[in-house]
Amino acid sequence: MSRPGEPNASKNAWRAIKAGLRGRCPRCEKGDLFAGFLRQVEHCPVCGEHLGRYNVGLLLPFIVITIVAHVIIFVMLDMELNRRASPLIYLSVLVPMSIVVPLLIIRPAKGGLIGFLWARGLSDELDR
Repeated sequence: MSRPGEPNASKNAWRAIKAGLRGRCPRCEKGDLFAGFLRQVEHCPVCGEHLGRYNVGLLLPFIVITIVAHVIIFVMLDMELNRRASPLIYLSVLVPMSIVVPLLIIRPAKGGLIGFLWARGLSDELDR
């Protein structure tokens, strides 16, 4: 039996991350991982896996901010290099983008992180 914090040999990390990105349980890949937009279920409704103990904490905003910053910087650079850099165009493109892109990626990012934590056995609870 593996100790807490050690990866289990039977858990495939990439498979669990892909299931999490789709919003599915990392164990059975059938049950829903979320009860709402971002609220995580305590137990998988299909296989009963205890998923509530995998807390992504501050890693989720770090990942989302990093991705959003790279996307926005790429768009800003493209606008500057193609001579479309008026302040009105910046506002009309970058402000909506900075709202929409995080909303599109936050749920899959949280699911992928939960899948990774599950596969590696990284929990914020002690197994007793």
